[in-house]
Amino acid sequence: MLNADALTIGFGRRFATYKRATLLLRDPERLSRLLNDPQRPVQIIYTGKAHPQDQYGKQFIQTIIELAKRPEFRRHIVFLENYDMATARYMVQGCDVWLNTPLRPQEASGTSGMKALANGALNLSTLDGWWDEAWEQGLETGCQVGWAIGKGETYEDTDNQDHVEAEALYDLLEHDIVPTFYERRADGIPRRWVDLMKSSMRLLCPQFNMHRMVMQYADEYYLVTHLRYRNLHAENAARARALASWKRRVEAAWPRVQVRPMAPDSNDVELGREVAIQAEVSLDALMPEDVSVQLLTGRVDAREELQDRSVLRMECQGRQPSGAYLFHAIWRPTKSGLCGYAIRVLPKNTDAVGPFWPPLITWAGAIPVNAPELVRG
Repeated sequence: MLNADALTIGFGRRFATYKRATLLLRDPERLSRLLNDPQRPVQIIYTGKAHPQDQYGKQFIQTIIELAKRPEFRRHIVFLENYDMATARYMVQGCDVWLNTPLRPQEASGTSGMKALANGALNLSTLDGWWDEAWEQGLETGCQVGWAIGKGETYEDTDNQDHVEAEALYDLLEHDIVPTFYERRADGIPRRWVDLMKSSMRLLCPQFNMHRMVMQYADEYYLVTHLRYRNLHAENAARARALASWKRRVEAAWPRVQVRPMAPDSNDVELGREVAIQAEVSLDALMPEDVSVQLLTGRVDAREELQDRSVLRMECQGRQPSGAYLFHAIWRPTKSGLCGYAIRVLPKNTDAVGPFWPPLITWAGAIPVNAPELVRG
């Protein structure tokens, strides 16, 4: 059935509805021209199973099988039944391109693409799950590690999103992927394709693999949790009792915690110059060591929301005659344009799991500041 020399695209996974297995089949005429090019043939291998209650997933499989029976697609589209570990092993070893088309942002991870990566296949995927992170890693290093379908957009109309991303998928195959695969020298080796395989494996395999994941879980979660358990339960759970008492005290006082930002001398600041930000924080029965006061800075968008945020810790400067505490931080704007800042107060305890204890958080709204471009000369 299959051509060992043709560009082979693999799709092997659960046929869940959001994975959109038939996205590549939306335009059969265009697909037929792509697959049946006598000089640059392409074949697609599908395999997978749908949940018994997922009617749409089962319809996807039916659509693929019916299309594969048409004369123009015979020997170019194949569906392998009884998907299992053995089939998956052959698939990730034998495919040149691993196709993944989940509807963003519904993909949890997408581990089949990682297995294909380790076997030299190049990933072709929407920016969802692990591929969103992997693609960003490739951009940061300037290395091409595969192909991204779209730019991570989301649409309210899912049918429109299917149309847009199907068109992007066809364009990638026609103008980039297929030509690159069949770009050969006299020795018959696709040098650029091999370079892409090497870049993909060299950059992504050390990060996206089971050994790294297990060690990270062990180092950052399991061991940390074990040590925390030992510390809290030592001496008849003395620290656990103290933490519970502290939390009750914080929860009782938090409704009366307030932040009053003190506006800077001017809303126009010079790029790169220090700006002193101060705020009065009323803590009721709490003390400064019970809280973390943070200054969030960034660009202000059209909706007056902070983008590209940075977080600075504000230091307590003492108690005011009003009973509130004065907190202070120095901010140096690094980008021109409309910038801004916001101030938030969080509970703080060294024995807490993390800094966020919903709903124990108090905000002062975003305050815009204009940072014009630095005048040269």
